[in-house]
Amino acid sequence: MDPLTLDELDRRLAHALQVDGRATFSQIGSVLGVSDRTIARRYRRLRSGGALRVVGLPDAAALGHVDWLVRMRCTPDAALPVSAALARRADTSWVTLMSGGTEISCITRTRTQTTNGELLLQKLPRTPRVTDVTAHCMLRAVAGTSGWPGRTAALEPDEVAALRPAPAAARPGERIVLTAADNDLLAALARDGRASYPALAAATGWSETTVRRRLEELRLSRVLYFDVEVAPALFGYTAEAALWLTVAPTALTAVTRTLAGHPQIGFAAAITGPANVAASVICRDLDELYEYLAGGVGSLDGVTSAEIAPVVRRVKGAGTLLVT
Repeated sequence: MDPLTLDELDRRLAHALQVDGRATFSQIGSVLGVSDRTIARRYRRLRSGGALRVVGLPDAAALGHVDWLVRMRCTPDAALPVSAALARRADTSWVTLMSGGTEISCITRTRTQTTNGELLLQKLPRTPRVTDVTAHCMLRAVAGTSGWPGRTAALEPDEVAALRPAPAAARPGERIVLTAADNDLLAALARDGRASYPALAAATGWSETTVRRRLEELRLSRVLYFDVEVAPALFGYTAEAALWLTVAPTALTAVTRTLAGHPQIGFAAAITGPANVAASVICRDLDELYEYLAGGVGSLDGVTSAEIAPVVRRVKGAGTLLVT
């Protein structure tokens, strides 16, 4: 079987891992009606073939950090080296080439307040071939927080319920303070969200028991969550684009709620700047992208302008690390 082809079981496995990225193979197999060996074999095939990756990610709001969407315009010859430099940074994610290689976007993370007056843009690569840089504070994620609908449509509601972890208890006013070992733990999970407990113990210097306990604490405190990286093209979706909308403030809530129900939206957030909503759009082809822009976006009351930039290449996905 082609390692980069997803059949129905692969799609169900990807959905199951989106529900709980650290569910055991036996738990997933029980829900999907196949053996744990079959699930393990399918997962290893997809993981080793680069088709699927589970990542453990720190939540910015839970840590008091802020995510920024950075957009850079550059000369075509600068796109690859600049995007590669951004991807190597520990505090970046979703480094993307757009518009035929003349634009780069990424998300970078900062502390809410810094003690040394650190400026965000001072950390970015410097070259005269970068002609424009803008940074937009991400105020609130408004769509796609539970995964892109294209990869979360394979399981029935009862199967999702059987896999879903117990809800985290609210802990008002409590903020987790991370240690150096916590950062080591999160760094390891950003590389592989399903890393074994022995591997995580080796990365942190803790015992396996301590790793298990701390990982559970971080999940319950909502500092840590798990996501699945799968290329939309493997599901038959070949047209990706970044979308920026300018929305009248009085219509912002209504527009973002509507966007959250659109299956073409992989992720969307309210941001600062002239365009106050940024979104990732995923369609089967360019014709479907046109129809969505003309019909889905065009029908939204309160949208005063829209800008779209086709995605050329994803240089880095969600595997971000902490700002320390």
